[in-house]
Amino acid sequence: MSLVNRHFSPAAAGFVAVVIGFASSAALIYQTVLTLGGDASLAAGWLLTLGLSMGVTSIGLSLYYRIPLLIAWSTPGAALLISTAQGFTLNQASAGFICSALLILICGISGWFEKLITKLPFHLASALLAGILLNFGIDVFNQMNAEPLLVAVMFITYLLGRQLFPQFAILLVLIISVFFSWQQSLLINTDLHWQVASFSYASPEFSLEVLLNIGLPLFIVTMAAQNLPGIAVLKAHKYPAPVSTILTVTGFTNLLTAPFGGYAINLAAITAALCMTEDVDKDPKLRYRAAVAAGLFYILMGLSAGYLMIIFAGLPGTLIYALAGIALFATIKQSIIQALSSADSRCEASLITFLVSASDLTLWGLSSVLWGLAAGCLILMIQRIAAPSRYTISGS
Repeated sequence: MSLVNRHFSPAAAGFVAVVIGFASSAALIYQTVLTLGGDASLAAGWLLTLGLSMGVTSIGLSLYYRIPLLIAWSTPGAALLISTAQGFTLNQASAGFICSALLILICGISGWFEKLITKLPFHLASALLAGILLNFGIDVFNQMNAEPLLVAVMFITYLLGRQLFPQFAILLVLIISVFFSWQQSLLINTDLHWQVASFSYASPEFSLEVLLNIGLPLFIVTMAAQNLPGIAVLKAHKYPAPVSTILTVTGFTNLLTAPFGGYAINLAAITAALCMTEDVDKDPKLRYRAAVAAGLFYILMGLSAGYLMIIFAGLPGTLIYALAGIALFATIKQSIIQALSSADSRCEASLITFLVSASDLTLWGLSSVLWGLAAGCLILMIQRIAAPSRYTISGS
């Protein structure tokens, strides 16, 4: 941990966790809303819903178990929706969120999560996530065609920030890019005034296509790319992981908030780690207070959503798209490493999953995400039939 972090009180650690989470993901959520035909006002309603639900669940779970259980929105889930929700209406997306939440709730109530997640090979899940996020990384450099100087400044700031202040790199990129945009008169004139966000209900429209293209992929990504790392972070810091309770609470909360924009909440991983070290408190039993503080800041963030989204609406589109891609660089890198780290022939299945998921394939109305997963599983199945001695249950 850096010298600065050593002086964090629980409240400061919780504040930083929320700020970093917001800076790295708000652009994706704003983009998701625009993809579904919404505007800044609707994005503010989503942020209000997410902020309140994350805040209440973080506070409730942390106080009940006396361990730092930080709940966050699904960043990869938002990125997935931008790719797969195109062509769907807000009402259909709402139904997809409900389907995903219901699956998570069932996993929590039944205790099937550990068994279910092991059915999906970890390297395929990583390849799937890398394929979903790849185009966001590429789009950073595509945006240079529109504003080369702005994107170059953002990219250089990110590179320097990763070396000097790795935990604050994205926040630094956001601050520098907004300042540069202001200097270059790139900001869109908006009426900056305090505005209270309001809930916006979208009546769900269910269909098999919605389940297969939104609900199921969102469920898989949230479980494999968010909840699983979140559990790993808890165990790494020697905290018990009440998996079933967490899934039940977040799944049920998701179910209630899905029609209002609560697309997916889950156990936090990277930001949660800020609340778990000895820099927060020397006594591990008292570190839960950082997650409680973060929950309070989530609620404040939600209540301020109207003002925050007005600011976002005033930023140039190039900045939003580039920020979203840069914020995902670390996740893309880690996913590719995990997907292709296997030295045996399983690497081929991961590679095909990665390539198909990153493609624009929409055969028979199914997204490339499902085709990528199906292709990878098919290759693994063929390889195991052809050479069963190379594979064991533990290697799946």
